[in-house]
Amino acid sequence: MENTIIKVGGMSCQGCVKNVTGVLTALDGVASAEVSLEAGEAKVAYDPAKVSRENLKGAIEDAGFDAE
Repeated sequence: MENTIIKVGGMSCQGCVKNVTGVLTALDGVASAEVSLEAGEAKVAYDPAKVSRENLKGAIEDAGFDAE
């Protein structure tokens, strides 16, 4: 497992947090995702053999948020 922190822009409420958490945990290879509205980031534990950091960012962007 690897851990990464992805900056997430465009979140304005807890509904946004649930949305981002949901799209990340739905990905095969993601063990956990902790999304913080206050920090504007997602802490993700994932298996790099199954999913890449770029895939994580893509899922966030597909949900309508900015990811760095």
